[in-house]
Amino acid sequence: MTITLTPEQSAWIEAHIARGDFPSVEDAARQLIDERIAEYNAEEADIGDLAWARPLVNKAVEDVAEGRVLTRDAHEARMDALLASMKT
Repeated sequence: MTITLTPEQSAWIEAHIARGDFPSVEDAARQLIDERIAEYNAEEADIGDLAWARPLVNKAVEDVAEGRVLTRDAHEARMDALLASMKT
């Protein structure tokens, strides 16, 4: 497999090789790809923990699509009225 790096990517890797962070371009690429794969897998696992939220998000999307929304100003007015009622 051949991968072509952008000039910026190549410069970044070469600078880190010069600092001694990686022994070669190939080692840098392998390490960085391995780290990103691990991060990606962790992110996917976290998303799995949020499966319970999918119906709630779908309902919210439906509400917005059908115009059942509350503007920020309306929300703030509602909260102001609620707080005022609690003070008396």
